[in-house]
Amino acid sequence: MSSRRDFIKTTALGTAGILSAAPFADSFALGIIQPPADLYILSESLLKQWGKALIDLQITNKADTLNYGGIYCPANKTVHGRIGDAIYPFFYLADKTKDSRYIDSAMLLYRWMDSRVSQPDGSWLNEPVKGSWKGTTVFSSIALAETLKNYGHLLDSKFKNELSQRLIKAGEYIYSNFSVDYGNINYPVTASYALSLIGTLLNVPKFVTKGREFAHAALRFMTAKDTFLQGEGGPYDKPSPKGCFSVDLGYNVEESLPSLVLYGLYTKDNEVLDMVTRSMRTHMEFMLPDGAWDNSWGTRNFKWTYWGSRTTDGCQAAYTLLADRDPRFYKVALKNTQLLQSCTKNGLLYGGPHYISHGITPCVHHTFSHIKALTTILDYKGKRPKPVSTTVLLPRERVYGSKFSADIQTHLIAKGHFKATVTGYDREYKQTKMGHATGGALTMLWHPKTGPILSGSMNRYQLFEADNMQPDTDPLSIPLTPRIELKLDDEMYMNICDLTAQMVTESTNNEVIIKTRSKLVDKDQKSPDGGDINCRIIYRFADNKVSIQYSFDKSEHDGQVKIIFPVVSASTEKYTLTDKLLQVQRAKSTIRVSSDRKIELLPTTTKRRIFNFVPGLEAIPLCITNNNATVVIEVV
Repeated sequence: MSSRRDFIKTTALGTAGILSAAPFADSFALGIIQPPADLYILSESLLKQWGKALIDLQITNKADTLNYGGIYCPANKTVHGRIGDAIYPFFYLADKTKDSRYIDSAMLLYRWMDSRVSQPDGSWLNEPVKGSWKGTTVFSSIALAETLKNYGHLLDSKFKNELSQRLIKAGEYIYSNFSVDYGNINYPVTASYALSLIGTLLNVPKFVTKGREFAHAALRFMTAKDTFLQGEGGPYDKPSPKGCFSVDLGYNVEESLPSLVLYGLYTKDNEVLDMVTRSMRTHMEFMLPDGAWDNSWGTRNFKWTYWGSRTTDGCQAAYTLLADRDPRFYKVALKNTQLLQSCTKNGLLYGGPHYISHGITPCVHHTFSHIKALTTILDYKGKRPKPVSTTVLLPRERVYGSKFSADIQTHLIAKGHFKATVTGYDREYKQTKMGHATGGALTMLWHPKTGPILSGSMNRYQLFEADNMQPDTDPLSIPLTPRIELKLDDEMYMNICDLTAQMVTESTNNEVIIKTRSKLVDKDQKSPDGGDINCRIIYRFADNKVSIQYSFDKSEHDGQVKIIFPVVSASTEKYTLTDKLLQVQRAKSTIRVSSDRKIELLPTTTKRRIFNFVPGLEAIPLCITNNNATVVIEVV
């Protein structure tokens, strides 16, 4: 093992280089300066910021025997089981900066991993708790195998042998326990690269064979119409009543598709790469012009963070390494990395644009997961793509009217400068209820002068994965998705829960019109006592405004049914609200929300805003108590 003495004594210089980048993070977050337009320069800078913050959080008190060597999470107040994934980026930084602290931190972290989450069967636990999920062994295996492949020259023969033997044990666990039915589709897909990599490095042919089987099995999970990767939830072989399968944008673009790309490039499997390229183009349709992934509709959007997903690695490996196939891919990776930079403060990646303004502590999982993706593209030995021309446009930078994806029953609208998403997606995640919005919901309204104006969230914020999510302690917290709702005792009835809702689209020269019909239903798709309350919403998207016409049946619950439309706004922004007009002052524009009915402000706990972890946004919660109202949104 290389020691401090083996390194060139450039610690001070390396630290200066890292620290010099840190002040820029706050400037990016405030929009004072723009991040670099070169993906590799930006990635190198961001990786250094994140790496320094992570080692600063490492627990070095030997008296803390359970946590010694782990990296503390300030949000969850614990050490996450997957923190060992940071070993690979630490070795990259050690090699590039010649700063021996990274190699020492990596070794200390490995020993924590060995003592707290390593299991006799070859697996590693997702959390240092007995009975924890073992599927994440596949991610740790890749991180350690990449370390062995790329930085073996920094390892002494004893540790290199120890690591090799441990990786063979992990490979045996994956080989013996994983199948296409193991967990969600991201696990067997990621196993395709893990087994191929370990098998090739350590000469285990059966691993390589099984890796290829997983990769080609994944091709059967591409949806027939649009080439989404399905399988984030189930059942795999039975469509929903509307013909949908389980698709999650965040997991696909940040975990599964990158793994298939890495597998395909490593094994030179062009059949896989060709199919993945098609799928990446489909998923790219959902990137907003600011680099955000619009996962307002996905099956696992309970982990949606605006820039991606809470515990996945990032889209950079997939879209950067295949940029020679489509120049837009480079722009996807660049814009998303710029967004990651804008959500970074004091060296940690925050889980959404408004975490900082709302005073939310960041989970360290975001940082140690996404640092791996940047390390992967910086380490890749192939030819690097060049920055693309500003004339290269992402799909949602174009004005195309509307597009409809039958596989997820979702409309994308691009009219004037407005970008919008309306969904009737009827596939819930496994046995969970009140997850992503449906029912013909408007789950994204975006404008280049303002960013998001309206956004979807979970229909009820729930810790579907308690170890991987942050608790919401605000008693007045509500969903972000615009909706019609009725609250009776502890039961909530909302049109955005209705899995049977219908949508019809019309287009004219001046407008894109989407008409929806839904009902107020609870989590079990039941109507309130007294019978169905039918809801009709008409969205009209024009070049300079968006209007929403709400109406619903009169019932015995008149006066209790409300139209709720939270308007996205950081608490640093000023706004005014009169009876029928909200005006929100942004840096370079004003959002005007007007209505023909009285607008009321719902109560908030702090900062006159609600906050939702999905996708990390604050909002001004507005409501109208009338069974017929029109809301008009303009940006001036």
